[in-house]
Amino acid sequence: MNIFVAGLSYQITEADLRELFEEYGEVSSAKIITDRETRRSKGYGFVEMPNEEEGQRAIDELNDAEYYGRTLSVSLARPRPEGDRPRGNFRGEGEGFGHRDRNRY
Repeated sequence: MNIFVAGLSYQITEADLRELFEEYGEVSSAKIITDRETRRSKGYGFVEMPNEEEGQRAIDELNDAEYYGRTLSVSLARPRPEGDRPRGNFRGEGEGFGHRDRNRY
């Protein structure tokens, strides 16, 4: 079960997030999403729990709970629509990343 967690304090680590969810059962992974350039937390992440009952209990008990002074929003993660991916890449290609200047000269 993939769980979406928002409202995370910028100071918590992936180890903190894992530890929080391990109170409810086995955690396969815990990932905090960070800004590519600054490496700073974006305040949300994902936790993977293999047991659906344990995952649902974590969602039920942690949603709207306070953690590190912030109110968490915890829910079942929605899968990314097929074919949907971030736009652009590190070479500056793709829509929304300087695409108007590609054929300038």
